[in-house]
Amino acid sequence: MTIYDVIKRPLVTEKGVEKKDNERTLCFEVASDANKTQVKQAVEKLFSVKVEAVRTSNFEGKLRRRGKFAGYRSDWKKAYVKLQAGQKIPEFAEV
Repeated sequence: MTIYDVIKRPLVTEKGVEKKDNERTLCFEVASDANKTQVKQAVEKLFSVKVEAVRTSNFEGKLRRRGKFAGYRSDWKKAYVKLQAGQKIPEFAEV
């Protein structure tokens, strides 16, 4: 699994931007089978920063209906990556 397979996209939400500004923490959607070590290595290599800690959480897909048709969204995984003190935070969340 390459580093581009591990990190799918940054999550730019109100909560994520607040964590980025106040806690030096970045939020990413990552591959479901990626572990914390792979996420740490991918972020360090992609953004040239040092990572202090990685927290992950799994989300189950919700049931969604369109009239009589029903289906499930995909399961996905989120990673919170905390950077070490003194590291420059990448600006991928500019609006």
